Amino acid sequence: MLKQQLQQKQVQKLILAPALQQAIKLLPLTNLELIEVIDKELSENPLLEVVEETEDKKPDDVDDRGTAGRLESGDKDEHEREPSDLARTLGLDGKEDDREIEKYFREYFDNGFRSYSYERKDAPELENFIPKIQSLWDHLEWQSNITFFEKKDKEIAAYIIGNINDDGYLTTSVEEIAQTQETAINSVNRIRGKIKKFDPVGVGSLSLKEALLAQMDYLKIDNDLLRKIITEYLYLLEKSDFSKLAKVLDVPLEEIKSCLEAIKKLNPTPGIKYSKEKTYYIIPDIIVKKEDGELKITINDEGLPQLKISAYYKKLLSQASKDKSDAYPFLKDKLKKAFWFLRSLDQRNRTVYKVAKYIVESQTEFIEKGIEYIKPLTLMELAEEIGVHESTVGRVVSNKHMMTSRGMFPLKYFFHKSLIGDYGEEISSLRVKERIKKLVENENKKNPLSDIEIENILSRENFKIARRTVAKYRKQLRIEPSHIRKRKYWMEESS
Repeated sequence: MLKQQLQQKQVQKLILAPALQQAIKLLPLTNLELIEVIDKELSENPLLEVVEETEDKKPDDVDDRGTAGRLESGDKDEHEREPSDLARTLGLDGKEDDREIEKYFREYFDNGFRSYSYERKDAPELENFIPKIQSLWDHLEWQSNITFFEKKDKEIAAYIIGNINDDGYLTTSVEEIAQTQETAINSVNRIRGKIKKFDPVGVGSLSLKEALLAQMDYLKIDNDLLRKIITEYLYLLEKSDFSKLAKVLDVPLEEIKSCLEAIKKLNPTPGIKYSKEKTYYIIPDIIVKKEDGELKITINDEGLPQLKISAYYKKLLSQASKDKSDAYPFLKDKLKKAFWFLRSLDQRNRTVYKVAKYIVESQTEFIEKGIEYIKPLTLMELAEEIGVHESTVGRVVSNKHMMTSRGMFPLKYFFHKSLIGDYGEEISSLRVKERIKKLVENENKKNPLSDIEIENILSRENFKIARRTVAKYRKQLRIEPSHIRKRKYWMEESS
């Protein structure tokens, strides 16, 4: 039997206020992403507006000093400042909600919000300077249009071309293409065979073996030994085991070298010829410069608009409160949201500055002297030092970069594990990787260093590290094992 009843239950819940949620969302954003958020907020909230460069500074405007400057200048606490008389001006005396609005305005006028400089320049569109580069798929589609004339053949060719990746390989099986296009497998292979002869030759292949053989056929390379190596023994080439390859094929090593020279003329990634090389432009979020012998940290706000509360809508809010207009709740809500947004921006910059300051203080020797002086650092260590949660630091370092005299570094670059030296001191894993890289670069090519030998050298240099760790770091540096490096050297020397 169903019946209604009242129950009282005590539970604990973590509830994030809207302002806190907004501040969390702003933390991982880069400057370009932040501009989009600011533009969206400006379009939705009439009480926010951009301060124009030609506009004179007024008492109601946000102070022009940046967060970094404020944090170092020793400003007074907000409670030590004179409160504004705005509540009395707006006729909001005697109400709790009105005191809340007065509090918002007091915090707004305490110079506590970050200003943003915004430079307007008339410049030609960048698109006018960038030539249009034909993509691999456009190039293949053009060749397809002058090769296939039957409607069904064109559809199958278009489907095959659409499933070719940047390297030029077909990512879908012939059986799946035949099933999707409702045709025979022989028809798909016939069309794919013609596509493999397109420029670049070998495009549309399913494997490296198929691509190399297609190029051999096109270039009319008549070499049975080379064809057999590609067909059956590519795995030995990948291992650079040339001696075993010569033994299996029962041919002199000189013939293997001759085949290798021919293979070098073939393209293992035919599509790379037409792949667009993407150029990524990074705008640093933090700039570190040395001035008067000290490293100065600046939060980069170039391109970000300077925001303020609209004076016009403040007057409307004042008038609406006196006239008891229906617009008063709407304007009051927008005013609160405007303050939440401004405070969230300010909190974001304060947190980014604290993180950057601790990183710079910890890595001063690295910035001034180089990689040998970099120190280990973890998210937890930094979070405990600046008094925030580890997840907050994780959001701050995400997608952000720091410009220093030593170069541009993602903030994540400075966070890595530590190793313990013979005397108990902590050593950065980046420093160990750099040392391994230099050891391999300067090794005797005839007798390359094994992982055990590298481990022994590092141990003598006070790097306490196991052989398996050396192997792991070597793989991360994309350095091949010593036996493969030795095989490649001997093959190059004897050619």
